[in-house]
Formats: sequence, structure tokens, C-alpha cells
Amino acid sequence: MIDWMAFLIVFIAALIAAAAVVGLYALGLRLLVTAGRAPLVAPAEFTDAITVMSEKKRLREEKRVEKAVRKNPLTPAQRMIARIGAYACFVVCGGAVVYGIYLIIPLFH
Repeated sequence: MIDWMAFLIVFIAALIAAAAVVGLYALGLRLLVTAGRAPLVAPAEFTDAITVMSEKKRLREEKRVEKAVRKNPLTPAQRMIARIGAYACFVVCGGAVVYGIYLIIPLFH
């Protein structure tokens, strides 16, 4: 016999945890951009890639990021607070993921 109430509780907890992790990660990225540290990740080269960022496009994107950093109206202290907040969001996200893995894999139970 299936305990549907337990299933519902686990489903709701998983849904809330997933929304919290995604929300905190998005907030962390937003704070990181606000702090003037916009993440720019060069794409990996794959043999079967449909599109690959050219060197010219990558340089243009880096220039755009540098221009956005120069136009940032925040003071250095405000940018530092935003950066610390971003890192705190990432730490909480990582902790939630590690805790979820700990709950799933009974290493020390």
C-alpha cells in the first residue's frame, strides 16, 4: 500500500527546495553582475557543435562586459557588499545540494 500523504510531503519539499536553490543561484548571479563581475565563459570546442563563438565575437563580448563594469554607478563598498552577497548565495546553494546528497546517500546513517 502506498502512503500518499508521505509522497505528497516529499513532493512539496522537493519542489520548494528546487525553487529555493534556483532562486538563490539566480540572485547570486544578479548580485555578481551588480558587483561588476559579469561571468563570461568561453564556449568549449566540440567537433559536432552547431555554433561556436568566433574569436572576434568573444573579444566583442569581453569589451561589452568591460564597458558595463565601467558604467556601474555603485560605490566600491556597495560593489563589495553585492559580491559578498553573491558568494553567500552560492555557498547556500552548494550547501543545500550537498545536504540533499547527504539525505539521499546514507553514508553515515
